[in-house]
Amino acid sequence: MARLSFQLYSARKFDLATILPHLASVGLTELEGYGGLYDDLTTLRNNMDVNGLRMTSGHFDFAMLRDSPETAIHIARTLGMDAVIIPHLKPDQRPTDFDGWQAFSQTLAQLCTPVIDAGLNFGWHNHDFEFLPCTNGRYPIEAIMEASPDIMLELDLAWVHVAGLDPVDWLQTYSGRLVAAHVKDRAPDGDCADEDGWADVGHGVMDWSRIAPAMTAAGVDLMVLEHDNPSDAKRFASRSMAAASAF
Repeated sequence: MARLSFQLYSARKFDLATILPHLASVGLTELEGYGGLYDDLTTLRNNMDVNGLRMTSGHFDFAMLRDSPETAIHIARTLGMDAVIIPHLKPDQRPTDFDGWQAFSQTLAQLCTPVIDAGLNFGWHNHDFEFLPCTNGRYPIEAIMEASPDIMLELDLAWVHVAGLDPVDWLQTYSGRLVAAHVKDRAPDGDCADEDGWADVGHGVMDWSRIAPAMTAAGVDLMVLEHDNPSDAKRFASRSMAAASAF
């Protein structure tokens, strides 16, 4: 059975001291971190320990892994992570064609070496732009995943949906290379405008009756609950945990 985790970026606008006990109260034991949390590692680790929570994966900026991989590895080890994941690439950093993505991906293949050597998994988390076709009909995500067998994918299912593709197809494509899946939902068009069109898991348009079995078949061991802009992080955690537990 896949483990459930919670991406703390979903609670970035709320008081972490009240969010962590709530996450524990709904049955969560694992967390995924992001860059804004890593300034005070001792306090963060203590707060997690008090609530019986573990940060088993974390998002790290591309520039940190490029310029100071030892910093990322220190953070990961201090917080008890198994996986170091790059979550995003700014628009002005993105290649403009498939050849450019292949060149960029060779850089990723180099970045993963110290992480792998440290005994950690190295992953890439997608948005929609990796699933928009280049002029040759191929996708940036293909260049990324072809660069090295050591690059794993944290497949954000809802962003694949936003790109107009079927998440099930891509779960099948990268079966066995998925370090995690971001379990996230999209509201019907025009709904949840105050939450940027995102929905609590199980309360949107994502077809979990198809996606959940596909995650199992693809070997997804870690399902990370995420909402990019919830108006109530506790509500999101409670409702999403209930829905995902039913998978």
